Amino acid sequence: MRLLLVEDDNHVAAALSAILARHGFDVTHARSGEEALQALVPEGPGFGVVLLDLGLPDQDGYEVCGKIRKRTGTPVIMVTARSDVRSRIHGLNLGADDYVVKPYDTGELLARIHAVSRRTAHEDAVTSGDSALRLGSVHIELPTRQVTVDGTVIQLTRKEFDLLALLAQRPGVVFRREQIISEVWRTSWEGTGRTLEVHVASLRAKLRMPALIETVRGVGYRLVAPGA
Repeated sequence: MRLLLVEDDNHVAAALSAILARHGFDVTHARSGEEALQALVPEGPGFGVVLLDLGLPDQDGYEVCGKIRKRTGTPVIMVTARSDVRSRIHGLNLGADDYVVKPYDTGELLARIHAVSRRTAHEDAVTSGDSALRLGSVHIELPTRQVTVDGTVIQLTRKEFDLLALLAQRPGVVFRREQIISEVWRTSWEGTGRTLEVHVASLRAKLRMPALIETVRGVGYRLVAPGA
């Protein structure tokens, strides 16, 4: 897999590139936001994942993430020292697929890279059923991956859409956390649990319907159909 590493620290980049290479990745190193954007032009080489450090010398990392998402659908994993939920939700809202908090374990990073790189197969599976789901004012178009609330389009990331579509296909049914992680992230890795919580919080905020997704303590989540 080709991977774009966006990291301004050459020593960190060299060490990480060596580790990734040993695990079969073909790494391209960009030292700034501008270099990263230049590498992601349509006529350039395709990448399976972008690993984006937010501490860049020329542009704010969040801004770079937003520009990347407008340019390509390549999965983006943010690398940040900020561990608060609000910062992570902000990154997800800009189109990031996942995040890793510094200092991170190499095994954790590799697991997240493999998880987001498998998204395409799962997206095809999600959209293979009924073409649309309607839950009160919420309308979910599976083929186009578009969500509207009262006719207004809601911009969701890939994983946010996959999560909402999964829950919406069986309103009222409790989905275990392990089941959601397996079906949406295509992994059984336990560390993905915190990512699930962040995505649920982001969905509630974007849809402006906090009660739509109910937390079933100790078990998982369920979608409560409006008016139910």
